[in-house]
Amino acid sequence: MLKRKEDIGLSPYELKFRGRHRSAEVRMTLFDIDFETVDQSEINSVEELLPYKNSDRLTWLNVDGLHNEQLMQELVDTLQIPADILSDVMQPGTRPQMEEFDNGLFVSLKMMQLNEKTNQVSIDNLSLVIMDKLLITFQEEKNELFNPVRVRIRKHSKRFRTLGADYLAFALLDVVIDNYIFILGRLGEKIENLENKMVMEPGRETLKIINLLKRELTNLARYIRPAREMIMGLVKSDSDFIIPVNEKHYKELQDNINQAVELLEYYRELLYDELNIYHSSMSTRLNDIMALLTIFSVIFIPITFIVGVYGMNFDNMPELHLRYGYFIVWGVMVVIAIGMLWYFKKRKWF
Repeated sequence: MLKRKEDIGLSPYELKFRGRHRSAEVRMTLFDIDFETVDQSEINSVEELLPYKNSDRLTWLNVDGLHNEQLMQELVDTLQIPADILSDVMQPGTRPQMEEFDNGLFVSLKMMQLNEKTNQVSIDNLSLVIMDKLLITFQEEKNELFNPVRVRIRKHSKRFRTLGADYLAFALLDVVIDNYIFILGRLGEKIENLENKMVMEPGRETLKIINLLKRELTNLARYIRPAREMIMGLVKSDSDFIIPVNEKHYKELQDNINQAVELLEYYRELLYDELNIYHSSMSTRLNDIMALLTIFSVIFIPITFIVGVYGMNFDNMPELHLRYGYFIVWGVMVVIAIGMLWYFKKRKWF
């Protein structure tokens, strides 16, 4: 996202929304997770979060919508989250990053979701604040991307309660990266299916599709590569907010994001190979056309010469008075044409 003119010079600590409004209202959904039970509720103010602040249970607060500046200030005051962290949260165009602060860990990256009806990929910014037994996630708008995690929480609440907020954060990040791989796979299918069509029907429409796929792949790379840098930094950070038992899960996360980048590079190379094949096919096709035109030109050169000679208007041209001269000239030209075609065919020039 490009920086707007009105955002230039703003303090990094100023809680001002620097994005495009994608939700009409801010919604806060709270999951209170214990060993046996999971309670889900909608809350309307930060004050309702206070009973969960020092709770022994695992709490997940999901915020849909980033434009409520008063709410962000209340989170700063209530949970002692640094203002510059929530300022980054309110800037959806920020680059994927991770930062550790006194009482928590901040992580942000882009999440992607494929609409299979329209075949369009929506890209939203996801921010996570990992604290002791509390996870806060911020999204630009409500979506269903994390429904599988919500189902897992209800089925395995004991596991999530035992492993803590950092494990819950891992589960959410894992869903985001799995969607990277899924979307790349669907795009890869288009690229691979294009190869046969490109060889059989190399035309302007094929070139248009190649350029479109290339643009889509480049857009995905803008978000996936920085996400890998962030995940690698997260794994190497040795943060106190990622307990040792969960470190293996974050290494698995690193493997998954590496797989996504490898797929990205593979399909990028495949697309460039197909582009080269397209240009080679078009060049070969042009050469075939030029060879055919050259053959016809060569055949007509001697015929044109004969016609030119007998088209001259000199008085002393004996052949002009032959009774069958016209047919003899035609015969000579046909023999020349057939002879040259036979010779070219024998030499495999066409």
